Amino acid sequence: MPFAPVLHAEWIKIRTLRSLLGALAAILVATAAFSALAAADADDSDPLFSVFFGVSFGQIAAIAFGTTAVSSEFRGGALRLTLSAVPDRGRWFAAKATAIALPALAVGLLTGFVTLLVGRAVLGTAAPGWTEGLRGAVGCALHLTLMALFAAGLAAVLRSGVATLSVLIPFLLIVSFVIGDLSGSAADFLPDRAGQVALHSSWDGALGPWSGLAVTALWTAAALLAGAWSVRRRDA
Repeated sequence: MPFAPVLHAEWIKIRTLRSLLGALAAILVATAAFSALAAADADDSDPLFSVFFGVSFGQIAAIAFGTTAVSSEFRGGALRLTLSAVPDRGRWFAAKATAIALPALAVGLLTGFVTLLVGRAVLGTAAPGWTEGLRGAVGCALHLTLMALFAAGLAAVLRSGVATLSVLIPFLLIVSFVIGDLSGSAADFLPDRAGQVALHSSWDGALGPWSGLAVTALWTAAALLAGAWSVRRRDA
């Protein structure tokens, strides 16, 4: 089967699962809401991060979206039915990843621009300039998309939504925030922290805005390659 109809079939799955639509909506709501709260009580040291502070919470919704989109295939024999229609497992997984990436990127861009507008309204004269703000909005979209794909790759390896979220959510909320702050510059290369460098006005670490996103992209590529290997080599 050609790639286009496989992608269309995967898109139908995503737009007809309420949990996935809810996760996409939660990306926007969580990011904008927590960013507005943070901006209202922010100082002037890093106005850009004050505007995009809520990405730390929005990325949890992004990983829930990526995880659920893949893990749903491993319930009730759904993957066996899918592979009977699309025997080429590599093509199917590429279509699945694309069907996750496109809506995640679209919602990420909407989230980035809405959050920027809300943050500028709250901060007033202390808000970052438009050039810096637009860089943050694009960085926000790319980071959220990469985190959704990172979760999708891990879900294909673990074959369980519960297991994937049990690994990633404590990692984001505990390891990255708590242990990461104690481990020095090495923590800057964790997937979530590296991508968020683009959301800071200035950064003292080894990474810059785009090199930080590149590090997160490498983590994501590794997870997707591992997921593709798992799908190709393991029984459905």
